[in-house]
Parts: sequence; structure tokens; C-alpha cells
Amino acid sequence: MAATMKNSDTDTQVTYQDQQKINKFARNNARLQDLRDEQENKKKELQNLEDAADELLMLEDESDAIPYQIGEVFVSLNTDTTNEMLEKAKERVQEEIKGLDAQCEVHKQILQDLKVELYAKFGNNINLEADDDS
Repeated sequence: MAATMKNSDTDTQVTYQDQQKINKFARNNARLQDLRDEQENKKKELQNLEDAADELLMLEDESDAIPYQIGEVFVSLNTDTTNEMLEKAKERVQEEIKGLDAQCEVHKQILQDLKVELYAKFGNNINLEADDDS
């Protein structure tokens, strides 16, 4: 069963395959937005780690034990160990951000390909543009 999209000049049939493409577009668009939200969270986490490392540089007495959170537990570490832990955490978050960037690019390419196909068939009868497309 095909639905019809009416335009002043022509009627365009919406086939099952067209609906599947529209649904795929919607799923990928939602996933892309989720990835962008996750990227923002990771960037905030990275900034917090950098701020913590900066605070350690300003520490006057390096013999003090510094509380460092691992999971839900705080452990007391010396300054050098804390710096090492912060550097490892920053590297891990940077790698996660790179992975998210790569996933975003994959979804963007899928969305672009679907846009080409759907706009070719439906023209101005379909709107696939996001309000805050970046």
C-alpha cells in the first residue's frame, strides 16, 4: 500500500521502500544527535580533568595526599601519582571523543546519502533539514 504526497503539479507515490528510507533517516538523525550530546559531555569531562591538572600545578606542598575518585571511592594519592592518573584519564577521554567523531561522520554520510535519494524523489514535498544542523 502506497501513500500519496500531493503537490500542485504532481502526485508522488510513497512506497514501502521510501518509507523505510525515511525511517532509516529518522533513526540515524536521532543517533547523530545522541552522539553529539555524548561528545559535549566528554568535552566537559576533559575540561574538568584539565582544570584538576592545573590545580595540581598550583599546589604548594607536594607531600600532601590528594583525594582522587575511582568509581565511587576516593583514594589518597601523592601528587605524582595523581598527575599520572589524570593524564591517563585525559588520554582515555580524548580517545573516546575521537571515536565519537568517527561515529558522527559515519552517520552524517548515511544521512547525506539518504537526503540525496529522498529529495531526488520527493523534491520540496519532504523536509529533512534539522533546525540546528551543524
